[in-house]
Amino acid sequence: MEDKESEREFPAFPYKPYSIQMDFMKALYRSLDKGGVSMLESPTGTGKTLSMICSALQWVVDQKQKKKSETVESDKNTTNEGSCGLDDEPDWMRNFVANKDCQPNDNKIKKKKNGYGLRKSDKRRNEESCRDLFSRGMEKDDFCTKKECENLQKANDGSELNDEEFLLEEYESEEEEAIGSGKSKRKAGGVTISSSINEEEEEEDEDVSEEEEEEEFKVYFCSRTHSQLSQFIKELQKTVFASKIRVVCLGSRKIFCINEEVLKLGNSTRINERCLELQKNKNKEISKIKNLGAKGRVRQTKACSGCPMLKNHKLQKQFRSKISEQGALDIEDLVQLGKNMQTCPYYGSRSMVPAAELVVLPYQSLLSKSSRESLGLNLKNNIVIIDEAHNLADSLISMYDAKITLSQLENVHIHLEKYFGRFRSLLGPGNRRYIQTLMVLTRAFLQVLVNEKDENCVNQDAKKIGAKTGFDSSMAINDFLFSLNIDNINLVKLLQYIKESNIIHKVSGYGDKAASLQKGSALKDNGESCEETSILSGFRALVDMLLSLTNNDGDGRIIISRPRPISFGQQGGFLKYVMLTGEKIFSEIVDQAHAVILAGGTLQPIEETRERLFSWLPPNELHFLSCNHIIPPESILPVAVSNGPTGQAFDFSYGSRGSLTMIEELGRLLCNLVTVVPEGIVVFFTSFEYEEQVYEAWKTSGILDRITKKKRVFREPRRNTHVESVLKEYKQTIDALSDGPKEDPRSLSGAILLAVVGGKISEGINFSDGMGRCIVMVGLPYPSPSDIELLERVKHIEGLGDSNSTKPSNISSSDEYYAGDVQAGFGILRSCRRRGKEYYENLYMKAVNQSIGRAIRHINDYAAILLVDMRYASESSKRSCYSHPTNKLPQWIKDRLVSATNNYGEVHRLLHQFFKSNKNRGCQ
Repeated sequence: MEDKESEREFPAFPYKPYSIQMDFMKALYRSLDKGGVSMLESPTGTGKTLSMICSALQWVVDQKQKKKSETVESDKNTTNEGSCGLDDEPDWMRNFVANKDCQPNDNKIKKKKNGYGLRKSDKRRNEESCRDLFSRGMEKDDFCTKKECENLQKANDGSELNDEEFLLEEYESEEEEAIGSGKSKRKAGGVTISSSINEEEEEEDEDVSEEEEEEEFKVYFCSRTHSQLSQFIKELQKTVFASKIRVVCLGSRKIFCINEEVLKLGNSTRINERCLELQKNKNKEISKIKNLGAKGRVRQTKACSGCPMLKNHKLQKQFRSKISEQGALDIEDLVQLGKNMQTCPYYGSRSMVPAAELVVLPYQSLLSKSSRESLGLNLKNNIVIIDEAHNLADSLISMYDAKITLSQLENVHIHLEKYFGRFRSLLGPGNRRYIQTLMVLTRAFLQVLVNEKDENCVNQDAKKIGAKTGFDSSMAINDFLFSLNIDNINLVKLLQYIKESNIIHKVSGYGDKAASLQKGSALKDNGESCEETSILSGFRALVDMLLSLTNNDGDGRIIISRPRPISFGQQGGFLKYVMLTGEKIFSEIVDQAHAVILAGGTLQPIEETRERLFSWLPPNELHFLSCNHIIPPESILPVAVSNGPTGQAFDFSYGSRGSLTMIEELGRLLCNLVTVVPEGIVVFFTSFEYEEQVYEAWKTSGILDRITKKKRVFREPRRNTHVESVLKEYKQTIDALSDGPKEDPRSLSGAILLAVVGGKISEGINFSDGMGRCIVMVGLPYPSPSDIELLERVKHIEGLGDSNSTKPSNISSSDEYYAGDVQAGFGILRSCRRRGKEYYENLYMKAVNQSIGRAIRHINDYAAILLVDMRYASESSKRSCYSHPTNKLPQWIKDRLVSATNNYGEVHRLLHQFFKSNKNRGCQ
C-alpha cells in the first residue's frame, strides 16, 4: 500500500510539483480513500488550490475508472439484466419512485368542488416554495429555484382589489401529535393558474431535468467570496480537467443578474425580491391570457411579461450547451456569456448542477440545509472541499442566526391586523385561530422592544440589572418564551400551518395590492432599503425567528436590543437569535458526504475547530496535515517593531491608539518606510473608523504630504463593489512607476495601500511581487469586547466539555449589558479560564495571519512583514492575562521572526539589507 502511494502520480499538475505539493496531494488523495473529516493546512502561496484540484479530481477519475472496470467484470458474470435499469438510476430518482408508490391516501389534499384548486404541478411547486420560507440568515437569492419563484404569489389581475384571490384556503389540522407526520390537510384551493403557455413551459422544464442525470462522484468546492471562486476556476483552467469534466460555478443573483433595470436597485435584498416579482408578473400575464378565453388575446408587454432574460427557454438550453462546449468558466465568463446570448446566467448555471462533476459555489449555498435542498445539491457519497476554513465554525453558525427589526415587526403586525379585519368573516376557524396566534406573537415581540418597564417582558435577573444598565440583553430560549407568556403556543404546529397555508404570500399580496391602489405604485424607486419596508421580507424574518425558537434551549441565545435615543447613538430596536453551536449542523454534512476536506493557510489551533464542529470525532480519527512554505528563509523578513523613529513605544491598545502622539509616530514610521521599501506597501488597520482617524490626522499634520512625495496613497473603500477598481489602479501605479526611469531620486517609487483587517482586501486578495513588498500590521485587531454576540459565544465556548460541577463559577451571570461598555466585556473575558479566552485570542490572530498572508504568493516572491506594536515584542510575554500573540503566528513566519530590536534604526538597517540582497538575487 505504501509503495503504491509513493508511486502515485498526478499527471494533471501543469508544472513539476515541489515536494510539499506532492505531500499535500498524496495526503488529500489518502483522505478521500479513507473518507471522513480531514484538515489540510498549506501556507498561502504554496499552490494549495492547484494541488487540491489535481488530487481530488484525479481521485474522481480513478474511482470512475475503477467502477467501470468492475461493471464490465460484473456484466460478464451475470445474466440478470432486469435490475440494471433501476441500479443505474441516481438515488434521488429511486427514492422518488419508491415514495410515489408508497404515498398514503390519507395525506392527499382534499378539494371542494367549487371550480378552484391547484393542478398537480402547481401543488408541487407550492411545496417547493415553502422551503424558501425557512431559509436562514444569508442572502435569500440562494434559496429559490425558478419554479419556486414563479409560484411565490398568485396572479393579481385588474385594477380593482379582488378579495377572492387573497382568501386563504380552508385549513384543518389533525390532533397535535399528527402534525409531525404531515397529517394536516387543506381544503379548497386558490384560483387555478392553468394555461397552454404555462404547460408548455413546464413540459420544457421537465424535459431539461430528464436530460440531466445526477452525476456520481461529484466534488463540491466552496469558498467564502466570489473572487475566491473565480481564482479557483482560473487555477482549474491551467489543468486538463478544465476541458475534460463538467464544471459549473454558482453565485448570488446580485453577481449574476444581467437585467439592468433590476441591477439599478443596488441592494441585494431588493434585487432578490424584484427578481421574484418579475416572475410573479409572468404568471399574472399567463393567467390573464387564459382567463380572456374566446374574448381575445392580450399583447404582452415588457413591463408585465416577467424578466426578459428568462422569456426564451431555447436560449437557456443553448446557454447550457455553450457552457458544456467551452469547459470551465468563471463567474465573469458566465455573466458575459449570458449578456451575449441575452439569457439569465443565474438560472442557467443552476440548471447545470445535476450533470456537473465539479460544482464551485459560495459557503452559504452548501452549508445551509435549506439552500442545499433548494439547489438540489446531493451530498450523498460525494466529496465536499471547504477552502479558507480558518473561520468555518463562526461562518457556519452565523448562517443560522435570525433577526427581525422593530420596524419589520410593526409592518407585519399591521398587515396581519388589516388582513384579519377584512377577511375574518370569510375565514374558517382554523385560519382564524392561527392568524390570531401570529398576532399574539408579533404583539408580544413588539411589547418587549417598546415597553421596557413591562414586568411581563423581562425576567427577574434581567430586571435587577436593567434598572442601572441600558439597551441590550440576552436570554435563553425558554426564559424568553416564559417571560412573554407565549410558552403555551405550539410553534412547530404554527410553522407547519405557515408552510402549508401560504399565509405569508396571501397577506403580503393583499398588502401590496392595497398599497399599490392607494399610492399608485407598490415598488419604490428611490434608494431606500427594502429590508425595512417590504412586507414579504418582514414575514420571512418573522418565520426565521419562530423557527429559531424551536431549537434546543442551549443551542443559542435571544438578543433583545431596544431602540436607542439620539443621545446614545440612535438605533432601531431588534430581536436576534444567535446560534452558538454548529455541531449538529455540520454533522448533517459529514453524515451524507463520503469525505469532507477542510483546507486553508492557517487552520490551527485545530482543537478549537474539532470541539465546536465535530467533537464526536476522536482526535486519532481526524486526518491532519500541515505543510511548510516553499520559499527560502531569505525571502521573508518578519519583524516585531516596538518603537518608532523618535523612540516612542508603539501601543495601539484600546486606550492608547487614539492619541495624537501615537498616530504621528506611526506616520513618521511610514515616512521612513517609503524611502527604503520598493514598489508596494500594504498597511492594515484594525477598523475603518481608526483608518479614517489616522488618515485625517496625517492630512492635518502634513505627514500625508511627506508620504505622497515618495508613494501614491490608496485607501480601501467601505463598499466592496469599489474595491476592484481601487486594486486595479493600485497595481497599475506600481507597475508604471516601478518600470519607469529612476534618474531622479525624488520621483515616486510605487504606492501605499491603507487597508482594514476583516475587510475584503484582507481576505483572499493576492499581493504578489511588487503589490506587496511590505505588509504593515498596525496593532492587534481585538474584537470589541462590548459586542454582546461575541460575549455570548465566548461564554458558550468556555463551557464546552465541562460538566455542571466544573463549569466556572466566576464567569459573569449578567444577561444584560450597557451598549458600548468595554470594561464589562473585559470583565467577562478575564473571568474565563481557558477555552473562552483562547477563542478570543484566536479570533484576532487568525485575522492577523490572514492579512499578513496576502504577500508571498510563489517561490520567487519576497516581502517584509512588520508587526507594529510593542505587544508583539518578545519582552511583552510578561503579560499574564493572554498568551503571547507571536505564539499563534504560522510556523513558517514564527521560525524567521525578529522578535526584538533595540530601536527603529535597527529595523531600518534590516529592511535595507533585505531588499538589497533580494534585488541582487533576482538579477542573477
